[in-house]
Amino acid sequence: MATPSSVRESLGIALRALLANKARGALTTLGIVIGIVAVVTTMTAVNGLQNRFRESFSAVGTDVIYVSRMPWVVMNDFFLYRNRPRLDLREARELEHRLRGKALVNPSVDSRLDVKYRSETIEAVTIIGTTEKQVQVSSAQPQGGRFLLPFDVTYRKNVCVIGSDIRDGLFRGADPVGKTLKIGRGDFRVIGVMEKQGGSFLGGPNFDRQIYIPITSHVKAFGGSRGQVDVNVAIKAPTQEAMADLEYTVIGEMRKIRTLRPSQSDNFSINKLDTLVGSFNSVMGVVLLVGLLVTSISLFVGAVGVMNIMLVSVTERTREIGIRKAIGATRSSILLQFLFESSTICLLGGLVGIVLAAIVTAVINATLMPASLSLPILGIAILVSILVGVVAGVAPAYRGARLDPIEALRHE
Repeated sequence: MATPSSVRESLGIALRALLANKARGALTTLGIVIGIVAVVTTMTAVNGLQNRFRESFSAVGTDVIYVSRMPWVVMNDFFLYRNRPRLDLREARELEHRLRGKALVNPSVDSRLDVKYRSETIEAVTIIGTTEKQVQVSSAQPQGGRFLLPFDVTYRKNVCVIGSDIRDGLFRGADPVGKTLKIGRGDFRVIGVMEKQGGSFLGGPNFDRQIYIPITSHVKAFGGSRGQVDVNVAIKAPTQEAMADLEYTVIGEMRKIRTLRPSQSDNFSINKLDTLVGSFNSVMGVVLLVGLLVTSISLFVGAVGVMNIMLVSVTERTREIGIRKAIGATRSSILLQFLFESSTICLLGGLVGIVLAAIVTAVINATLMPASLSLPILGIAILVSILVGVVAGVAPAYRGARLDPIEALRHE
């Protein structure tokens, strides 16, 4: 059984052996350095993508249920979903009436139109027809001016609240509030500017490239007879805990509104941020797994290199092992000596790899894609380094521990 004193002695001998062979130790750690850089960079890239995803869709809200014709994530049966009847304004208002007092309901419609101010034009801007409840459903708030009021919706006013990208693209730093821009063929007066929410992520919506107008004005200006408008209804739960019950209530009320028989399937979709996050995390999990499997090959090569060097070290120090055993060293102390030596080699390589990975992560984050280094990733990298050292040193350490002291002393 190894005692604290024998552990300290074995660690001291291992460190002295490493310092005596600096060049060989440095070359041995090279494979571990490359492996740790590859593994850490893969993990930081996936971690950064997940963080950016959560930031990009934070405005969607974790306590909001969305009723729409199509699911956000379509795995199969796309044509079945496409052939569903559209959700129209009459149904949205009926659902709002049925849920009054239970949840906050906000219908919205959207379209893609060109937007122009004087000589500046931005093509294919997302125009969202909504109500004053939009700021209660979403976390985004106006940065300047104001948002829509019930008066604007009731009287179908041609007013709009623009995203920060629209402000920067059309007004070039000037205050847009009070100015009139052209959306499609209609003139709309700017009454507010939304706070910056971050650009598009992996082809998702760019919340800074949107314009909000009253839903009634959208129907008036861009068409909206029954069947021509595809409405999305956002339903905000009073509390996070009420989400599950509210979802069942919404499904039941929508089935009543559409007079569906018990045997008929739902012809509408219930969407939540959790569903989107779950699908994204599943994809990222596969990406991470494949990435780690590929990058772990370099760690395996590094571990083989460490094992070979340790085998050479045991052979070179056979006489030393014999002397130690002759003066009372146990098998466990010899075993610990070489395990500490291999673990220290890999740990040093891991620390160097972490420093290099941090530099690579910073470059990736600044030039290519979001990437972030976190404490759990650092902990995993250090743990993996030590584990690789232990695994690589087991065979050489066991071989050294089993040497016969008499035969070891005879070794030249």
